[in-house]
Amino acid sequence: MGDNKRKISAVLITYNEIFHIDGVLDNISFADEVIVVDSYSTDGTSEKVRERPHIKLIQRPFENFTDQKSFALEQASYDWVLFLDADERVTEPLKAEIIETVNLEKPPANAYYFLRTFMFKDEILHFSGWQSDKNYRLFRKSKVYFSEERIVHETLVINGKSGTLKNKLIHYSYKNYEDYKGKMIKYGQMKAFEELDKDYSPNLYHFCFRPFYKFVNHYLFRLGILDGKKGIIICYLNALGVHARYKELARLRERREM
Repeated sequence: MGDNKRKISAVLITYNEIFHIDGVLDNISFADEVIVVDSYSTDGTSEKVRERPHIKLIQRPFENFTDQKSFALEQASYDWVLFLDADERVTEPLKAEIIETVNLEKPPANAYYFLRTFMFKDEILHFSGWQSDKNYRLFRKSKVYFSEERIVHETLVINGKSGTLKNKLIHYSYKNYEDYKGKMIKYGQMKAFEELDKDYSPNLYHFCFRPFYKFVNHYLFRLGILDGKKGIIICYLNALGVHARYKELARLRERREM
């Protein structure tokens, strides 16, 4: 990029992302710097990153997503930050839109949502609740911070306006059944910590009705039925994550009361 263009820091947090790490690092090589904050991966992820001397690798213990992402954001040298997950890919049209947006004389927003195309292995999942999925992925470091109120599916607080880019990000979230199942259970268990101080105890309603509603909502009302077998699997595993949240919450409450 020329000196007359604004520079971009690309930032990742990783743990055991050997399946994705080469792909995502190649994908974001257009950024002016790339920073990887790794939680002491055991599968060779950090070794892969070290093979690229131009990438800044920092290893740091993982406490929760908000803490790790806040730390990673602070490492960025430039104000405009592209903050991706390892299983996400920027398409060529989106890349062009990113560069054009940050180099506007007066960008209309300080943070931008990216709409995401959910990939079930190598096929697009069109519905199942993911059709409106979006996350903040491009923002100005000086105008944002991650709220400490949530430790998973973290919330970005923005000083100023936000916008949405037109082109979609590719999201390779579903590698295989066991991988996605583990991910949903892990997210559910981490959500339990967020709700530990709320004034309720999990009961049959939480263990049965809430997961059932999640499945029905995504499979019927969010049109997962149109995704065929893929829709059944995704909707079931998302519901399983809800069950895991309340199961873990019950365990935490029981332990706290001992």
